[in-house]
Formats: sequence, structure tokens, C-alpha cells
Amino acid sequence: MNEANEMSQDSSQDSSQDSSQTPVSQSHPSGSHPILDFSDADLADLLRRVVRGTAVIGVVVALVLWLAMGWPTGALFAVGAAISIGSIYEWGRLFRHIAARMDGRTGGRGSGFGTATVVGLFLLRLVIFAAVIYGSLKCFHGSPIALLCGLGLALAGLVWEALRVLRG
Repeated sequence: MNEANEMSQDSSQDSSQDSSQTPVSQSHPSGSHPILDFSDADLADLLRRVVRGTAVIGVVVALVLWLAMGWPTGALFAVGAAISIGSIYEWGRLFRHIAARMDGRTGGRGSGFGTATVVGLFLLRLVIFAAVIYGSLKCFHGSPIALLCGLGLALAGLVWEALRVLRG
């Protein structure tokens, strides 16, 4: 009976070793995971798709909210969606600058300034976005939830596109 237990343990160890040594190319037919082949051009395309999707969804939902709940709520959602689009552009510019610095490039779009200047302008734009949020809440008197949902469109779009990339 001990021999049977030892044989079953040996076979389970062999199968666990086989599964841990399975090459990546067998689990992914193309040979590598899509995220490993992700380039700066792919990031630019991804951000472009996110901006387009955010703009379309922002306009459609803002119009629906305008008709259903009044123009102030629709306007707050539109402001949130516009800030989402602006945020995507700003993050993309910051990513391009960081990638250019990591590659040792100093020229090119978005990388002509020094790092301190780029980060300073990024933070200044965040302050401007905060002022626009504050002003829109004070002026429009709509639902703040609509503004938050508009602001969340960028995150939802980025998550959607990231899942599409990971899925292959």
C-alpha cells in the first residue's frame, strides 16, 4: 500500500512540474502576450480610441440627461466628459514626454520642454480643471453625480481599451 501512495505522489509531482514548466508559447498561440509587444504607437492609438469613445458617449448621455433631467444636469455631465477628454490628452502628453526621456530623445512633440516645465504645466492644468469643476457646480446647480459620472468616462474608457488589449 505504501508503494501505491508513493507512485501517486510521484505522478502528482510530475504533473505539477509539467504544468509549471509549460512554455508561454503553448498558453498563447501567437508566442507572446499582447502587452509585451505594446509600443508607443499602440499607446497613441489606444488613447485616440478612448478620446473618440469618451466624446461620443459624453455627447449622447449629455443630450439624454438634458431631455430627462434638465439642462443643468446635462451641462454638468458634458463638463465632466470634456474634462475627461482633456485629462486623456494631458496624460498622453506626459507619457510621451516620459517615453522620450527614457529613450534619450530630447526633440519631438511634447518633449521640447524640460521635465520640470512639463510636470509644472501638467499640475497647472489640473488646477484649471479643478477650477472648472468648482465653477460649473456653482453656476449650473445640476446634479453633482452627473459631473462625477462624466469625469469617470475617461477611466471607464481606459479600462475598456486595456481589457481589449489584454484579451488580444
